[in-house]
Amino acid sequence: MKKIVLLRHGQSVWNEENRFTGWADVGLTARGVQEALRAGQLMKSAGFEIDLAFTSMLQRAIKTLWLGLEVMERMWVPVVSDWRLNERHYGDLQGLNKAETSARFGEQQVYQWRRSYDIRPPQMPLDDSRSEVGDPRYRQLSSQELPRGESLKDTVERVIPYWENVIAPAVRNGRQVLIVAHGNSLRALVKYLGRIADDAIVGVNIPTGMPMVYELDEDLSALNSYYLGDPDEIARMTQAVANQGRIES
Repeated sequence: MKKIVLLRHGQSVWNEENRFTGWADVGLTARGVQEALRAGQLMKSAGFEIDLAFTSMLQRAIKTLWLGLEVMERMWVPVVSDWRLNERHYGDLQGLNKAETSARFGEQQVYQWRRSYDIRPPQMPLDDSRSEVGDPRYRQLSSQELPRGESLKDTVERVIPYWENVIAPAVRNGRQVLIVAHGNSLRALVKYLGRIADDAIVGVNIPTGMPMVYELDEDLSALNSYYLGDPDEIARMTQAVANQGRIES
């Protein structure tokens, strides 16, 4: 049996403000920092000896990883950052307050954008000041390749090939892997590992800063999954995420 750890970044500034974050590069709140430190302690206490880590190109995930590794006394661990682990791109909704967006477009329309599996939000114009065109992190991507607004299905279609081609071979070779990413990029991976149906994955909520362990068979199919930490607290945080609609970050 092989084990990997998935960790959603700590609370971000725009999580706190209830904004669509997507690829916007916002930092952690003070609470988010504490969540990252606690996640590191939980992994250390559980005996995980991480020796390879993957994360996105966004600082809220990168800093969560750094803080966790520092607590674990494993800052020497090789870290790979890749855009394919970025959050779902929220297109023209990026940066908007979710409540204000519902008032503007209607609750049913916003619900479809947020909770459907394959409906994309309005696309962000290439010349928009929020666009990632020209960002040095994505210089290897053409303007046609850069997402301008993704559905969860689109996110799955970029995350899973990265898992299969880059992360999975390391796991098969015995590496103890930690993946620190985002609500939707992790849901994409959870969907794949757990063989979760399209209509069921949209109801899966991943709380910030709570390490999730996946036990995998030799084919890297999920045998079991569980969070590290107090079960009652995990239940409260998961329900809070569902109630507040903050799965996108």
